[in-house]
Amino acid sequence: MASQGQVIFWSIISIIIILAGAIALIIGFGISAFSIPEMNVDCNATSESLRCEAPQWFPQPTVVWASQVDQGANFSEVSDTSFEMNSEKVTMKVVSVLYNVTINNTYSCMIENNIAKATGDIKVTDSEIKRQSHLQLLNSKASLCVSSVAIAWVLLPLCPYLMLK
Repeated sequence: MASQGQVIFWSIISIIIILAGAIALIIGFGISAFSIPEMNVDCNATSESLRCEAPQWFPQPTVVWASQVDQGANFSEVSDTSFEMNSEKVTMKVVSVLYNVTINNTYSCMIENNIAKATGDIKVTDSEIKRQSHLQLLNSKASLCVSSVAIAWVLLPLCPYLMLK
């Protein structure tokens, strides 16, 4: 049976491990948020436009549009991007609209900050709309922080076992 001193010692060790993981997570990520964009087509009487919308980003990202057909084209003059603070006033919603799009072309909306890069691709044809999105972590500290927290949660269940010895 474990003595009261051993129980207190292993409890303190468990708390230290959990706090170290949480601190590593905060230092590595800072305050950050990122989300995968949703791609949609907006139609009106005169033209079609594409909408790229991502619900949570922080810090403020950059948004760039690209095209498979018009590689290297600058779409900044035919796009409009806005950043709205969400109700919790911590993260922002990103909405970017690309105007004057052509049918049978694949467009990409790339949202990026120092932590992550999210890309939404959309192709509109006469008969269908194809969408694809993906997210890439750019900060190598992110994987280390997640590992630190995982180690804390793996070690925590071992503490009661160690206390009984």
